[in-house]
Amino acid sequence: MKLTKKSHACVRLEKDGRTLVLDPGAFSEQDAALGADAILVTHEHPDHFDEGRLRAALEADPAVEIWTLASVAEQISAAFPGRVHTVGHGDTFTAAGFDIQVHGELHAVIHPDIPRITNVGYLIDGGRVFHPGDALTVPDHPVETLMLPVQAPWSKISEVIDYVREVKPRRAYDIHDALLTDLARPVYDRQIGALGGSEHLRLTPGDSAEV
Repeated sequence: MKLTKKSHACVRLEKDGRTLVLDPGAFSEQDAALGADAILVTHEHPDHFDEGRLRAALEADPAVEIWTLASVAEQISAAFPGRVHTVGHGDTFTAAGFDIQVHGELHAVIHPDIPRITNVGYLIDGGRVFHPGDALTVPDHPVETLMLPVQAPWSKISEVIDYVREVKPRRAYDIHDALLTDLARPVYDRQIGALGGSEHLRLTPGDSAEV
């Protein structure tokens, strides 16, 4: 499986000539969703869900379909009947040849005064890759490659480190990093790498790795 990092929380996975895109939001490239056979969206926040990027992909290829939770589906499903599928915790499905399990229900707490929205994570091909969206969800299945939300308004580095320790992936690649400056990256690399207990890796947007 080929993993390509796009900006912020967006990831492209390619296998057997088919492409799955996760979270092509407003912080990602304009064409982040183009060329996808299927798209997964974890939640409604604009850095993960951008209607314009999704519409561009769906209009460019009438075979493209989206799997997401209800709060996103209700915003775009009317324009593309039969192509937007609503999922929730515990669901399983196949998209673009990838086997998907849905884990999690709520976004991480940003502040107690801010109501929590829904959020789901996607476990792909039996644990080859896990993308948690904006939550520190621990799936009930071993994970080989964790897409690690490394920096966010709702987290601190100790929580990120403990999350890696709890999931125990073979490797963790940074995502959710658009607000992380280049000056801070070595600090995160050093501390997560030294304390997380798993191989900690980072890809520049546009770069790829085999997982």
